[in-house]
Amino acid sequence: MRVLVIGSGGREHALVWKIAQSKLVDKIFCSPGNGGISELAECLNIKSEDIFSLLEFARKEKIDLTIVGPEAPLAEGIVDEFKNFKLRIFGPTKLASRLEASKVFAKELMKKYNVPTADFCIFDNPDEARRYIEEKKAPLVVKADGLAQGKGVIVAKTTEEALNAVKLIMEDRIFGKAGEKIIVEDCLEGEEASIIVITDSREVLPLASSQDHKRVFDGDRGPNTGGMGAYSPTPLISENIFKEILDKIVYRIIDGLAKEGIDYRGSLYAGIMLTKTGPKVLEFNVRFGDPETQAILPRLKSDLVEAILAVVDGHLTKFKRQNSWGWDERSCICVVCASEGYPGSYEKGKEIFGLEEIKNLKDIIVFHAGTKKQDNRFLTNGGRVLGITGLGANIKEAIDRTYEATKKIYFEGMHYRKDIGYRALKFTTVRV
Repeated sequence: MRVLVIGSGGREHALVWKIAQSKLVDKIFCSPGNGGISELAECLNIKSEDIFSLLEFARKEKIDLTIVGPEAPLAEGIVDEFKNFKLRIFGPTKLASRLEASKVFAKELMKKYNVPTADFCIFDNPDEARRYIEEKKAPLVVKADGLAQGKGVIVAKTTEEALNAVKLIMEDRIFGKAGEKIIVEDCLEGEEASIIVITDSREVLPLASSQDHKRVFDGDRGPNTGGMGAYSPTPLISENIFKEILDKIVYRIIDGLAKEGIDYRGSLYAGIMLTKTGPKVLEFNVRFGDPETQAILPRLKSDLVEAILAVVDGHLTKFKRQNSWGWDERSCICVVCASEGYPGSYEKGKEIFGLEEIKNLKDIIVFHAGTKKQDNRFLTNGGRVLGITGLGANIKEAIDRTYEATKKIYFEGMHYRKDIGYRALKFTTVRV
């Protein structure tokens, strides 16, 4: 098989790394890819959002399967265009991608189909939003309706912060058109977890549980980022809680979409808050999580490509009946090394040192995100640069091993959180 992966981040490197292990795959292309991906796949000089050029390439090169990493091309309808030409592609259609592309659409769908989530109110007028906030009082969460690269959510601990969030999103337009509408919702309390499944619109195949670390600094301080690290599995998710999330959240939303006439094939990410009254949805994403994927896929013992083909062809029930879906019992964590200034502005082109030193370390994988390869040197080329990923017999061993490797990496201005995975040490619940 000839496989095309679309995207350029750590998630896409993890996907390419896993796809390269499949006995079904002969050749991998990645568009546009990054420095690390270039060592496993042929990288193309085509942007992820250039749907016409990607379609032209897939037809010309007789690509057997395309896997879409980021949300933007999904929201723009890349799946619809590929399907028009009978090309196999993994990901939801433009209509189904509204589950992430429009938080308003997602919240209204959750309410209609009784998917547990925070109480909310939708506004397209900033003055009305302010009046609601002053009456409701903080803590509140203010969300831009559209896509904002994982940064369109402002958790306001005070009423003043919530009012300022309305100004930033709706009047200053820091997220552009994504802020034409906002959601103001109750602030849920508890621990967060990430649940990712793949689905063919009827059956569901869950991946292992994980927990992301969104804030830029230790102790969950500072602004939200695309994710500063993750670990899998999370001891917060027992078998019973996992089943409850699948039954009350995942199946309900997929069934709800089907009742709306929307066929959903691809990966579905549910950001979950584990509250005192049960799991509730914080957000849905219509693709694999980043950096959760980097912590999950090293634990997957099965062939990911076989499962993805079953989703694309609508045979997931048959696949589950005929195949075991196996997981490494060990823990895995991913620590993101970021550029100075991220998630704000940052410089590019800093040389990365230490990669050769940790290349052959036992149970350590380096997933590249914002990198490029130039004259046999790796340079920074984004906000999140690397995901240093390590496996261990338990979470503590995985943490120790991964941070020991991370200390060997250096580029000017590099920063990373020192507490990825440490919350897991507090829990001893059975994990999934």
